[in-house]
Amino acid sequence: MALMRIGILGTGHVGQALASAWARAGHDVVIGSRRPDDPELLAELKELTDSGLRVDSSAGAAAHAEVLVNATPGTASVALLHTIGAQALAGRIILDVGVGFLADGSLSHPDVSLGEEIQQAFPGSRVVKTLCTIDRKVMIAPDSLEGPGTVFLSGEDAEAKEAVRGLVADLGWSDDSVLDLGGIATARGQEHFALLFTGIARATGTYEFGIRVVLPTSGGSGLDH
Repeated sequence: MALMRIGILGTGHVGQALASAWARAGHDVVIGSRRPDDPELLAELKELTDSGLRVDSSAGAAAHAEVLVNATPGTASVALLHTIGAQALAGRIILDVGVGFLADGSLSHPDVSLGEEIQQAFPGSRVVKTLCTIDRKVMIAPDSLEGPGTVFLSGEDAEAKEAVRGLVADLGWSDDSVLDLGGIATARGQEHFALLFTGIARATGTYEFGIRVVLPTSGGSGLDH
């Protein structure tokens, strides 16, 4: 396991869960916030900071990070990253778990994906989309499922995807549970799954479930048939 410097943008449930899990795995994690000195926020994050995690500004978390995790609401992510700046983000791996929802429950990125928008806005960064098809609890505890699940990678940079694959493994996901979908355009499928995810959650009464890609026993007939 290669230990890395990780910055987490977002102090909500997802950001906190990922920060805690990667810190337990030995990574050097900083949580970035637009209000790092807010007493209410620091009280909310007390358990994490007591365990050694540091809270900094969004720019401070980005400066710290080899891998910068976007765990902010998808409707605000690009604007927040612009406050950090393209120069500060150049060369960084941006691990994007965000999905944008509008007030009516529809997606804020119906024709593209947030992952693509981030990559287009910050071409010097290396965006990898992953983990947005599962609940925060399942993200860090895949063994809580009755059977193996599948998580996905989308991105243009092979080295960045390999680094993210390692971080996903540190959350407990086996290598054969990670499916590389290809370039960043495939992030659309990951994000748009959110609509089906919501439907499954309502039908089953829980957000704590996974999905699994199941292939035919014969290997299939190929995409050209």
